[in-house]
Amino acid sequence: MTTTNETQGLNFLQEIIEEDRRAGKHGGRVLTRFPPEPNGYLHIGHAKAICLNFGLAKQYGGLCNLRFDDTNPVTEDTDYVESIQRDVKWLGFDWDDRKFFASDYFPKLYDFAVQLIKQGKAYVCSLSADEIREYRGDFTTPGRDSPYRTRSVEENLDLFERMRGGEFPDGKHTLRAKIDMTSPNPVLRDPPIYRIRHAHHHRTGEAWPIYPLYDFAHCLSDAIEGITHSICTLEFENRRVLYDWIVDSLIQGERPHQYEFNRLNLNYTVMSKRKLLKLVMEKYVSGWDDPRMMTISGLRRRGFTPASIRDFATRAGVSKTQQLIDMGVLELCIREDLNETAPRAMAVLRPLKVVVENYPEGQEELLEVQNHPQKPEMGTRKVPFMRELFIEAEDFMEVPAKGFFRLAPGKEVRLRSAYFITCKEVIKDAAGNITELRCTYDPATRGGDSPDGRKVKGTLHWVPGNAPTAEVRLYDRLFSVESPDSDDAKDFTTFLNPASLEVLRNARVEPGLAQATPESRFQFERLGYFFADPKDSQPGKPVFNRTVTLKDSWVKEQGKGK
Repeated sequence: MTTTNETQGLNFLQEIIEEDRRAGKHGGRVLTRFPPEPNGYLHIGHAKAICLNFGLAKQYGGLCNLRFDDTNPVTEDTDYVESIQRDVKWLGFDWDDRKFFASDYFPKLYDFAVQLIKQGKAYVCSLSADEIREYRGDFTTPGRDSPYRTRSVEENLDLFERMRGGEFPDGKHTLRAKIDMTSPNPVLRDPPIYRIRHAHHHRTGEAWPIYPLYDFAHCLSDAIEGITHSICTLEFENRRVLYDWIVDSLIQGERPHQYEFNRLNLNYTVMSKRKLLKLVMEKYVSGWDDPRMMTISGLRRRGFTPASIRDFATRAGVSKTQQLIDMGVLELCIREDLNETAPRAMAVLRPLKVVVENYPEGQEELLEVQNHPQKPEMGTRKVPFMRELFIEAEDFMEVPAKGFFRLAPGKEVRLRSAYFITCKEVIKDAAGNITELRCTYDPATRGGDSPDGRKVKGTLHWVPGNAPTAEVRLYDRLFSVESPDSDDAKDFTTFLNPASLEVLRNARVEPGLAQATPESRFQFERLGYFFADPKDSQPGKPVFNRTVTLKDSWVKEQGKGK
């Protein structure tokens, strides 16, 4: 039997919104929000949430707010705020004039807390944080009432006002919701909703010595903004009862509802902000935008496109079931995008000198090369051909293995868009290392075809002998195992991939790439897709980051072990 999703192609959130609109709920209005905490850079999981919230709003003619949940001044910073805004806009979304902060609502949230106290639904508790945890129990141990639970409304109001006035040190008191210490769900066992924290806030300075906790601030911020569909990941599912309890206690009339979907879990990486921060602070990576990081800024610097990330978010899907997405899916998305849009170019990563002995010394000719073999509208470019060239060192084998169709002594190959060449002599240094190949060319094969119809199996990319040098950074997966944080006995950094970055400082690129504009993308023929680094690439000194290989080499490597 087919499901509604299968017949209509809708995910469960779309079904909910369509049913709400049919029922006239919220007057048919759709208002979502993306509510990041400004305590780190956004990662690929956040990209899915961004695409989902902004995408649903757009699909149903609604709006999506950007709201910063800035309720913990100890971990927050304006740099994170700015980076989040850059990431959202880079992905192709805009919040127009609807940028909000939970700190915008601090006065209202304080008044809501006072209202709860007056209702007898909140009290000031003087237990320490450790004592609160002990009293609350767990899924197997029932909770116990705090000895301060019976404080009068008047005493609670007085203490809470003094907390607001900055009279007490951190940890002296906590405002807790008075719900049910015997609840089977520990979330409802009188959760803290305000804490004392004497710390500088990036927007309010020292104005507030107390701060609301996430569970209190988030749902009420939704209500204040008139959010219709509060979309969270599945780890918040058991907290929905608290969301509802707070909203039901304080909000009259129309109110928001929370819905949970599966978060994006990607193999060969970590998604915890705490762990990402450790990688940055302990210098396992060069920063939040290190191209090996699965942060949006890292992916952007590596050369991923907004379209490829949006495509990946769509392919990851929306459901109620947690799943692990293979990194190969993300890589496939960027390959498919760049295959259509990236112009081709030639680069030699590990140069081996070739001297074409029968080509006239001092002569140079410009050969016309297509910028994209399937897209003639992308035009052509001129690449100089001369007596001295460079090819990839791995494209030559002195004693060729079976199935090796590239250059070898006495063997003829095609140089892309140029000529057939034949290796005649191998030059070595005193240590026996190959330093140069002596070849001849067939002038009749200009353009890469032979008029006598003879065929060659190997086609090599090349660059002229005067090709400029470039730095090329070969990035790979940051971790060598699928689930680096699944082994509780080992620190996740144990599984860092030592081959996640290889820097080649003497690569050679065709002359037109010497002035490559930062953030320009190319397919280096036979090598992969590359991106001119936006920070380090300079005119005449290009730096290229490998975005992705042409094929999924990890599948091949994994297959060797089977």
